[in-house]
Amino acid sequence: MNFNDMLKKKKKEDEQTSVDTNEQLSDDSQTVSDAILEEKEQQIQEEISAEERLKAELAQANDKYLRLYAEFDNFRRRTSKERIELLQTAGKEVITSLLPVLDDFERALKAMETATDVVPVKEGVALVQNKLNHILSSKGLKPMEAKGQVFDADLHEGITSIPAGDDLKGKVVDELEKGYYLNDKVVRFAKVVVGN
Repeated sequence: MNFNDMLKKKKKEDEQTSVDTNEQLSDDSQTVSDAILEEKEQQIQEEISAEERLKAELAQANDKYLRLYAEFDNFRRRTSKERIELLQTAGKEVITSLLPVLDDFERALKAMETATDVVPVKEGVALVQNKLNHILSSKGLKPMEAKGQVFDADLHEGITSIPAGDDLKGKVVDELEKGYYLNDKVVRFAKVVVGN
């Protein structure tokens, strides 16, 4: 073997080694590329699953909102209906309790048509008034005592003022229309004359 043949053989071996090395490098880079691709695919899958999870949470929150809104709307309608029914029947108890007084007044009117004596008629009317006062007081109505009291704008409505002595100055001198409390709340102010 001569030198040239040896050189050619050496070149061939080097080329073969180079090709093998390139193939090995190519295989290694392919493996690294595959690993990077797999990692990116996994990240994309995680992003998609996170997005799907958020979409599911949003759908669940919307469902809860719609159910809560429907429940509140039903509650509002039901309470509105109950309030209307309550307002329509609120006075029923009071009116029912006043019907006997109305009957007594009708009997008193019939008795006055044929009455010759005024005293029994007066007594009958007084009895009806007492019955009415008793029924109203049992429902929480109380008359207001205003005469002789210090004028209070929260309880009294001053109609006029008249000159009065020092002892009646700023006090209620006369009561033109009685005031009333219903369960300790003023339902009608007393119309009064105030001394000045």
